[in-house]
Amino acid sequence: MSTSVFQVEVIIPTQTKYLDLIGSIGERIAKELDAFSGDREAFAYSLNLVLTEATTNAIKHGNYDDPKDTVRICIHILHDILSIKVYDHGVGFDLEKVPIPDLDHPKECGMGLFFIRTLMDTVTYSRQGNCNVLEITKNLE
Repeated sequence: MSTSVFQVEVIIPTQTKYLDLIGSIGERIAKELDAFSGDREAFAYSLNLVLTEATTNAIKHGNYDDPKDTVRICIHILHDILSIKVYDHGVGFDLEKVPIPDLDHPKECGMGLFFIRTLMDTVTYSRQGNCNVLEITKNLE
C-alpha cells in the first residue's frame, strides 16, 4: 500500500460488537504499509489497540451506549503521517484533565487514553460542529 494518499471511513452503530471489525481494519492497514520500516506485527497490534480503545471510549462515554447513535472512524494516510479521527455526539471532556492511571494498581477503566498516548505521536480532542473529535496521529517514518 502506497502511503501517498489513503483513506478509510467507517460508520458503525454505537455497539461494542463492532470493535473487532474496527481493530482488524487497523491491523490490516498496518501490515500493508509499504513505507513503514518498523516491526509490522507490533505496529499492527498497536493500531488494533488504539482503534479499539478510541472507539470503545466513543461508544461508552461519548454516545453513552445509545444504539440509535453512531460513531464515525476515519483513517487517513497522507505521505508518511497516519491520522485517525473518531467522531462521537456526546458532551465531550477535557483531554488535559484525564489523569495518568496508577500503573501499580491498574483498574479496568481508565487505561485507554494512556495506551493511545503512549503508542501514538499526538492526541487531541476538540468539538467540531455537532461532534467531538478525538484525533490521533503517528509518523510512519
